[in-house]
Amino acid sequence: MANELRPCPCDIGDKFDYGGRGQEVQIEHIRAYVSKPSASTDKAVIMIHDIFGWQLPNTRYMADMLTANGYIAICPDFFVGQEAWKPSNDWASFDDWLKTRQASKIDKEVDVVLKYLKEQCGVKDIGAIGFCWGGAAVQHLMLKNPHLKTGVSLYGVIRFFDERSSLLHPTFFIFAENDHIVPLEQVTELEQKLKQNCKVDYKVKIYPGQTHGFVHRKREDINPQDKPYIEEGRKDMINWLNKYM
Repeated sequence: MANELRPCPCDIGDKFDYGGRGQEVQIEHIRAYVSKPSASTDKAVIMIHDIFGWQLPNTRYMADMLTANGYIAICPDFFVGQEAWKPSNDWASFDDWLKTRQASKIDKEVDVVLKYLKEQCGVKDIGAIGFCWGGAAVQHLMLKNPHLKTGVSLYGVIRFFDERSSLLHPTFFIFAENDHIVPLEQVTELEQKLKQNCKVDYKVKIYPGQTHGFVHRKREDINPQDKPYIEEGRKDMINWLNKYM
């Protein structure tokens, strides 16, 4: 079978049947999904999608969850019109696909989104949340971008930390115990580097028995044994935002 080679064994999981309560907008050269609460707010969260792209219903469900908790949520197309990964694609081609979609090459798009949120939405405080590919992107932003308040990186591949790396903003790292993409030894190494260098608040949490993508790619009704951890991960994510925004 063509798909037996999996450099990134990323499973789309349970694709949600969800349309979304927000709307799609064009912001300069980027399309984005924007969801706003009924009450006015000056707090917003940039949600960074996984390899399956900004239109994945699961990601929009998570964006609307943030909106239900009082935040403007925006999920831009950080692939900027390039095709998202499809479950039917040949995993042997994944490395080549990824070369033009690097999680550390989103600064231009983030600047555009920050400008939009401040000038068009009256936002003052902005955080970032990312899943998988987006989790790695959040790590990059927490190390480099001075204009954000906080971040939550969910099972992001650990790429951007060296011996001197220091976070600029409070950051929450969510990992799964049984994640073959981000093995626990890498998480332990990350914790050691953070302990040595970090001057802001951070938290690293490993959820027992869980696999890559559990917070946004698993449906509670289909996975009753995982429901407590799915709900806990989502609640922890919101609580972190509430604390630092």
